[in-house]
This record gives sequence, structure tokens and C-alpha cells, in this order.
Amino acid sequence: MRLPWCRNRVGISLKPEHLKRYKDVALLLFKYRRGDLARHAGLTDLLPEEAERDEGPPQARELAGDVQKLGTTSIKLGQLLSTRPDIIPQAYAEALTRLQDGVEPFAVDEVEKIVAEDLGLQLGQAFVVFDRQPLAAGSIAQVHYAVLPDGREVAVKVQRPGIREQVGADLDALGQIARVLQKRSDTARRVDIEALFDEFRKSLLRELDFRLEALHLRAIGGNLAHIEEILVPQPVSSHSSSRVLTMEFIPGTKVTELSRIERAEVDGERLADALFRAYLKQMLHDGLFHADPHPGNVFLFCGRIALIDLGMVARITPGLQDNLLQLLLAVADNRAEDATRTLLLIGRCGEDTDRTGFGRAVGDVIGQHQEVALDRPQVGRAMLLLLKAAAEHGVRLPPELAMIGKTLLNLDAIGRILAPRFDTNAAIRRHAAEITEEQVKRDFSLSSFFSAVVDVKNFVTHLPGRVNRILDLLADNRFSVRVDAIDEATLMEGMQKVANRITLGLVVAALIIGAALLMRIETRFTIFGYPGLAIVLFLFAAAGGIALSASIVMQDIRSRRMKALKR
Repeated sequence: MRLPWCRNRVGISLKPEHLKRYKDVALLLFKYRRGDLARHAGLTDLLPEEAERDEGPPQARELAGDVQKLGTTSIKLGQLLSTRPDIIPQAYAEALTRLQDGVEPFAVDEVEKIVAEDLGLQLGQAFVVFDRQPLAAGSIAQVHYAVLPDGREVAVKVQRPGIREQVGADLDALGQIARVLQKRSDTARRVDIEALFDEFRKSLLRELDFRLEALHLRAIGGNLAHIEEILVPQPVSSHSSSRVLTMEFIPGTKVTELSRIERAEVDGERLADALFRAYLKQMLHDGLFHADPHPGNVFLFCGRIALIDLGMVARITPGLQDNLLQLLLAVADNRAEDATRTLLLIGRCGEDTDRTGFGRAVGDVIGQHQEVALDRPQVGRAMLLLLKAAAEHGVRLPPELAMIGKTLLNLDAIGRILAPRFDTNAAIRRHAAEITEEQVKRDFSLSSFFSAVVDVKNFVTHLPGRVNRILDLLADNRFSVRVDAIDEATLMEGMQKVANRITLGLVVAALIIGAALLMRIETRFTIFGYPGLAIVLFLFAAAGGIALSASIVMQDIRSRRMKALKR
């Protein structure tokens, strides 16, 4: 039951467990009230006006440290905001990219307790060797080296005790703040801060369930199995749960810690190309991609690249995959008009959308990208700048594009380490043909063919009844057509199309009825043992039905595209 004192007049919860988080966020915003952060985010009107006691606004580099002090949820939120230069200034976004969630490890006694509760085994029973000193400790979990009873070396990821309750309380408090900002800040409404926070909430809660990460390891590992240079550790199901994840141990070296000698011993150009190819396949074909490939999650092992920590993933629908491929090719080939057209197609436009200004901004971003590409291409940076240009001109793009931009930005950083001269634009062109071929095979698979056959069958089955209803309306003089605007030429053209489709439908129905009647008459001319004329009529009816269905579908597709371009 909600107590009456738990909310004030602005609709924000006043529960005691939320007050500390409100205070922390308020102090952070108040500290940066005079800098570009609050002004760019549209929060200056919500902050109190105080006398200037300090010498100047805090520097952007201080932001990462201040956010890190607020805990796990704020660190994850800061990492998300680092991909959104449309919300915070570029300098602060770059500062947040350096956020690290490394914290002090928790006691092994807690590890033993969690393993016993989740696996039903004591630590000594589950593992014959268990290193009490963690390999790494983060804000969500820490990782230990261990050996299974069958001799396999594994890495055991154990969730930090109490982290779910802490994150849940933080998310509730931050959700209240997001709702207030949505109501009182024009900038928050422009970027739809509530929808952004909702996506963040779902992503973080999924990251807390290690069973999902195990599924991601299997799925992405299977999807990339044919790329020899890429290695994804597989989970051990018998020793995994929602808070414990046991997976293959990979004794590799982080790409950020490679020495000059180690870099010289590997084919960096080949590895960078394989890594970029793997992520293009994940995004543009598989629809499921690892969304956090920062250099600390990428290892080099026996001349191969190992991807670890797959807790954060993102999904892309087939429709968005096609448009994303067109967008990447447009950016790589310096085609600003095509990039603008694609972004308008996948984005949402409103009354405040400035299409002309947006087109100029996209041209500027792609022009800068080509200038930078002369030295070192940065596709991820271009994607994030396109996201910023869209927000500034009233075009709302899918949140998946921010994750894609962040992922590509991390790949750019890894590519610079492995092969400083690696050309991402050339890699996109090089792999585009292969990805397009895979997309065509996916769209024209046997299952999609049978699905189309079922649609045609349903259309033919219901056509006589629909035609009868139309004829009844015509006979009773109750057939009517609603027109939103008076345009005689368009109206007559539409009526003619309707009449043509009705006529074709009647002809198809007549052929079906005639063929059914002829099936009862025995003739010398047969096909597959059935009266030949009846089978011919059935074939004509099927061809007419397919032609009518194709005409309707193509007309609907053209109509949707025209509406999208007019927005």
C-alpha cells in the first residue's frame, strides 16, 4: 500500500530509501551547474541560482570520478551516456568512456556461500582447485580461476552479494528523476528520457541474470564459429546459475596490455579485419551482437581474438539491419544524401523536424568523417555524431543506433591497437557483398516460401466470402468510400484500382468455382489423374491470386515509403 506522504506535488517518490540517491544526484548536478553539462542537458532551469563561490566550473575529467563514487548503477548509466553526445557535451561523453567499474573484491566466504546456495555444492566439491584471489573484480561480480573435477580449467564469475537489491533501489529512484525531467525539461522530452531510461533498466537487469549471459555465450559463439580468428568461451551449464557463471578459462592477454614484441608477432591487420567482420555479421545478419567490446573485454590468445563478458548484448530487427547496412555503406562512400534518406526512413519525425537543416548536418558529419579517414577512419565516432545531429533537428532515431555507435567506437579503438592503418571504410565495402548475400538467403529461405504459400492459401480461402460481402453492399446500395481530401484525379485512380482488384478477384473466384464443378466430370484429358481442364482453371486461379497478392503488397510497400519520406 502506498502511503500518502510518499509523493509530493511534482510526482516524485519521497520514500526514505530514495532520498539518499536524490541527494547524490542533486549534488552532482549542482556541482556541474555552471559548466556545459547542465546547460547542454537542459537542466539549468531546474537548478537553484547560487552565488559563484568557486573559481570556475569543474573540468570534464572530474565527472568520471564523481560518477564512479555513486556506485554500480551510476557507472553503468554513465557508460550509456558516453554514447549519447546528443544529451551531454562531447568532452563529458569522452570523459565517461574512461569509466571503470573496478572495485575492491568481496570476501571468499561470500563466494562460498553464494556457490553453495546456487549450485547446491560446497566450493571444494564443485571445484578441485579454486583460486581465492580473484582474477578481476567489478561492481557487479568478480572472477576466480578454478579447475573442475574432470580437469577442465574454468573462470568462475560470482555476483556481488546484495547487488540486485542495491541496483533495484537505485533504478527506482533514478526512474522517478527521469519522470520529473520528462515533464519539466524540453531537452529531456526531445530525447525521450523516459524511454531511454526504460531501455537502460532492461539492459542492466538482464546483465544481472548470468543465465542470460550463458545463452549469449552459446548463441554468439555458434554464430561466429566459422570465423577462425574469433574465440568465444563456452559456459559450463552444470556449474552455472543466475548468480554464478562458470565458463572456459582463456589465459590470454588484454589487447591493451600487448607489448611491442607481441604486436609484432601477430598479424594485426588480419585480426582487426576478422574482428570487424565478426561484428558486422552480428549486427547485420544475426541480429544479436555483443554491445560492450571495450579493449578490456578483448583478449589475444594463440593468435586468436577472444571475446569475454557477454552480459551486455543488443538485438536488431531484420528491417533495421537492411537500413543499417545502407547507412554504413553511405557513410563509407561519402554519400550524404543517401545517409540522410536512410536516417529519415528509420527515424521518427515530428512537427519540429528540420529536414533541410538535418540534411546539411549529415553532410557536415560525413564530410568530417572523410577528412578524418585520410588519417584514421572512425566509423563509431561518425555514427554518434549522426545521432547528435538527429536529436538537434528533431529526428528521433532508434536507441539501438546508440549501442551500435558505441560498439563501433570500441572496435575503432581496438583496431588502432592491432593495426594502426586498418581502414574500417574499406572493411565495410569488403564485407558488404558477403552480408548482402546472407541476407538474401535469409529472406528467401524455404520457411519464408512456405509462409508466403500459406498467406496465398488464406487469401484464396477467404476471397469468396469477402467478394460476397462487397457485392451485398453494392446490391443494397450501402457501399461507400471515405475520402479525407477532395482530389478527383487521385479519387478516380483509387476507384479504378479498387474496381480492377474486385474484378480480378471475381475472375479468380469464378475460375475456382468452375474448376470445382469440372472436377466431377470425367474427361480423357487428365493431369495427374484429374480432369485436365479443371486443373488448368485451378492454375489460372492460383496465378491470378498470386498476382493480386503481389500487387497489393507492392502497392502497400510503396505507400509506406512515400509516407515516410513525406514526414
